[in-house]
Amino acid sequence: MYESIYAKQKQFYQSGKSKGIKFRKNALKQLKRGIKYYEHELSEAMLNDFNKQKTDTYMTEIGIVYNEINHAVKHLDEWAESKKVKTPITHFGSKSTIYKEPYGVTLIIAPWNYPFNLTISPLIGAISAGNTAVLKPSEHTPAVAEVISKIMESVFPVEHIAAVEGGVETNQALLRLPFDYIFYTGSSHVGKIVMKNAAENLVPVTLELGGKSPAIVTKNADLKLAAKRIVWAKFSNAGQTCVAPDFVYAEKSIKDALVYHIKYYTYKFYHKDFINGKYMSIVNNDHFERIRGLIEGDIVYGGGLRPEDRTIEPTVIDNAEFDHPAMQEEIFGPVLPVLSFENLDKAILDIRDMLDPLALYVFTEKKTEAESVITKVPFGGGAVNDAMYHLATPYLPFGGRGNSGMGKYHGKYSFDTFTHEKSILKQTTLFDIPFRYPNLKVFQKLIRLIMR
Repeated sequence: MYESIYAKQKQFYQSGKSKGIKFRKNALKQLKRGIKYYEHELSEAMLNDFNKQKTDTYMTEIGIVYNEINHAVKHLDEWAESKKVKTPITHFGSKSTIYKEPYGVTLIIAPWNYPFNLTISPLIGAISAGNTAVLKPSEHTPAVAEVISKIMESVFPVEHIAAVEGGVETNQALLRLPFDYIFYTGSSHVGKIVMKNAAENLVPVTLELGGKSPAIVTKNADLKLAAKRIVWAKFSNAGQTCVAPDFVYAEKSIKDALVYHIKYYTYKFYHKDFINGKYMSIVNNDHFERIRGLIEGDIVYGGGLRPEDRTIEPTVIDNAEFDHPAMQEEIFGPVLPVLSFENLDKAILDIRDMLDPLALYVFTEKKTEAESVITKVPFGGGAVNDAMYHLATPYLPFGGRGNSGMGKYHGKYSFDTFTHEKSILKQTTLFDIPFRYPNLKVFQKLIRLIMR
């Protein structure tokens, strides 16, 4: 089955049909129309899979995809245009051009935490660049996966875009095929498996992974606003966000005041939803039990559990240390440990000792403190005096480094990810520069002069 889909897409790509700019734009517009047709069904699927409310679904899953499509359609002509670049004097008489070429048949393996957005956003890049694509939605959100399959079937011929549902065995079968590019979003553990399989066929990959993303708060921060933004970013989507603040690292002198504001906004934003059964669920029982095991220590807010619907109340753990269970792995749930540091230099050293996080947030009104953190700590991307909001702009590349991933996407960066830049030198035939040929010693001094 999968071999057949791959073969059809290979043949379709080699026909050149997916490369036309008009074809790509029409495909993106058709995708948007298909999503609009299934918008209600998609919202219902989100509710069914993990109680994601319709407002959140539109804002973080559907609306953001519409914006990405609109942005791609608007700028595609510019992105796809061949680019003339400078040519050095050593290549006198020639011209240099970079051609934009799609990779070919691509594979997109999506996660469950934003099961629609993180399936379709890479697809927009693949289509924009002129590729074909096989989508593998997450099996952990089966209702959403079913709707994604319906959208793809209604909009695209299988030889252009196809969605394949299934579990681990499906992933394994797909990874054995010689795709021209693989885009994976998920855990670091599975990312290593994807990369290992890709290496067998020398397939380039983008890995969008995760990590323990810190929120550093100094004594020079606006504490109330910092708490408000951290709470929103952490507990949205029940903490199941790869760039959510994984823990707060606060300067000791202001830590207690910050915790007070964190508790206030956690109650204000999420108490009613949790009580009324509208707070988002954990995706499955295994993750529920894993996160429940992290809730221990000085619990100053939350800690409530409803195993029957896999719901965990937003939880704040004060006075945590680096040996706390919640600090041993990426939490990926609504549990927020708060640690304290004596001075910023020590905090920077502590975070540098950890694996490179996907995101980092620093809250301070002092520019020198923000610059110190940005320039001294390796991480994927982030924000100053905000959290998580950086991923919503198409003008910033989104991606990790080291353990948090490789490669980038969003906006033009999605197009670039699925595009090979083919370098071409166009040489004149009106004359021939002789000094590059052997046994012409008379030109040796000239060569040294030019190439010193």
